[in-house]
Amino acid sequence: MREGNENLVLLTPAAGAKVAALMAREGQGEFLRVAISGGGCNGLSYKLKFVPEPRRGDILVRSAGVRVVVDSKSALYLKGTHLDYSPALVAGGFKFSNPNAKASCSCGESFSL
Repeated sequence: MREGNENLVLLTPAAGAKVAALMAREGQGEFLRVAISGGGCNGLSYKLKFVPEPRRGDILVRSAGVRVVVDSKSALYLKGTHLDYSPALVAGGFKFSNPNAKASCSCGESFSL
């Protein structure tokens, strides 16, 4: 596992607090995996998942008190991405701000390059 930094992915304080609360409630693991997979309205979509440990080849980023792991393939698409959280009832939830995305859908969960 390699150590990365917040230039790869950065969680805002609001996102970090929400992730920590969900992590404690879910009990699925102590790491947040952020990944990119095929699918979604625009071809690529974001995946968030709690995992008990990193996999070989993962990049570890510590941001807003959260240990985030990213696989090397997803890292190519995520570089510079900020993850925020809004508690708003309408259009709330986790929001990705990815400087690499050329287009994104209105749901904010998928993008294209």
